[in-house]
Amino acid sequence: MARKPKTSSSLKQSAAIIGAGIAGIATAVRLALKGHAVTVFEAQGTFGGKMHQFDLPGGYRFDAGPSLFTLPALVDELFRLAGRDPQAHFRYERLDPITQYFFADGTRLTAWADAARFAQEIEQKLGTPATDVRTFLDRSGAAYGATESTFLHKSLHKASTYFSADVLKAVAALPGLGLTGTMHQRHASTFADPRLVQLFDRFATYNGSDPYQAPATLSLIPHLEHGIGAFYPEGGIYSIARSLVELAEELGVEFRYGEPVEEILTAAGQVTGLRTAQDVYDFGLVVSNMDVVPTYRRLLPAQPAPERTLSQPRSSSALIFYWGVAHSFTELDLHNIFFSQDYRQEFQAIFEQKTVAADPTVYVNITSKKTPDDAPAGHENWFVMVNVPHNQGQDWDALIQTTRRAVLDKVGRVLGVAIEPLIRAEQVWDPRGIEQLTSSFGGALYGSSSNNPLAAFLRHPNFSGKLEGLYFCGGSVHPGGGIPLCLLSAKIVAGLIN
Repeated sequence: MARKPKTSSSLKQSAAIIGAGIAGIATAVRLALKGHAVTVFEAQGTFGGKMHQFDLPGGYRFDAGPSLFTLPALVDELFRLAGRDPQAHFRYERLDPITQYFFADGTRLTAWADAARFAQEIEQKLGTPATDVRTFLDRSGAAYGATESTFLHKSLHKASTYFSADVLKAVAALPGLGLTGTMHQRHASTFADPRLVQLFDRFATYNGSDPYQAPATLSLIPHLEHGIGAFYPEGGIYSIARSLVELAEELGVEFRYGEPVEEILTAAGQVTGLRTAQDVYDFGLVVSNMDVVPTYRRLLPAQPAPERTLSQPRSSSALIFYWGVAHSFTELDLHNIFFSQDYRQEFQAIFEQKTVAADPTVYVNITSKKTPDDAPAGHENWFVMVNVPHNQGQDWDALIQTTRRAVLDKVGRVLGVAIEPLIRAEQVWDPRGIEQLTSSFGGALYGSSSNNPLAAFLRHPNFSGKLEGLYFCGGSVHPGGGIPLCLLSAKIVAGLIN
């Protein structure tokens, strides 16, 4: 099979990106802006990775994967770098309220965008003084502000990162970050009400971790919602990927869909190209947006793999029911959470017993609340998610049935309406399907978990220490999973490449 060289009119090396997930798309934009000729190879027939969309019969549209959008400035930045007005290509609104919470004891709580109003809501419903809530949120914001430049915007695996003014700010904040305790311990020592502790513990699920193991440093995550804000993109989450692909194509990026990469080619410690079933290509730069485990296992079989890194415990996965519901619930909003009675047992089931709790916390996302065309008039499109372990050979068919019944019983009991008779269309996505469609090892949504104080340093770096010209982006490498961190991984990679 003859090599097909990729050429460019510029003096920059041509670059290949493996995977058109959000990090791969953002990396393509950034490298194109730096003058590289960029080709993105995607195994599926379209872009987005976990961030894809689909329709169910009856007129229901769904965002398949991510449902929460924070730090929209990271998307705006890509358009501004390209000399475009972000508002002309991508628009969004700040959510208010953010989430409706339903506790097991019947308490209902609204998370308002305004921190002062949210604190007053907590004081009124739970009895915790609003000043205590504001103090906690202020500390969360201070911790985020002191650490984001070092731990999120830069590689933790380059010595130059530690010789910057940002590091001094992070070091000064260390005493208050809770390096020796867990998220749950921090929240339980701050608040007496177990419902409020559970509310803030849930932010561990932002990166697929367990609040009873994850370090207290992750207590800065609430600042993303309650300090900076949660947002909804016009047209849904899929519009993020779509708008950035359009930008990439305007910049000359080539997308080759339905062409999975079979091998990354190397010689003498240098990346030389890649091979697909269609052809062999020459590339001096390769960026893998594929999960780091299959990148090594499948695409670099002859190269020694960093076993310590690849063997890190995986994050949680998700079991998602997509339901077209023939009813409109005024008490529900875009984001809704129905808490379990025993949160500790729920996380023990996920991370220790490797199964799904009998009484799981249920998240319901309804985009038709913001985009009415996502469901017929008087109906809603329910994205119903339960946190579950990554795939390790569990009997998922049985777990799907028992969890489905538990979800229907819980939500129906809280809302006072039998849900199953209202379901007009249904589809299910479990860890097996997530792994198959997105090459996420075991279907883990965020690569490795953060259930370790050193987890940030144990994640795979954004570059190869063995092969020149090989880089990594996406949720399985630094700084982690979720839309904002994937976008930041692209920023880090582009900063490492001339």
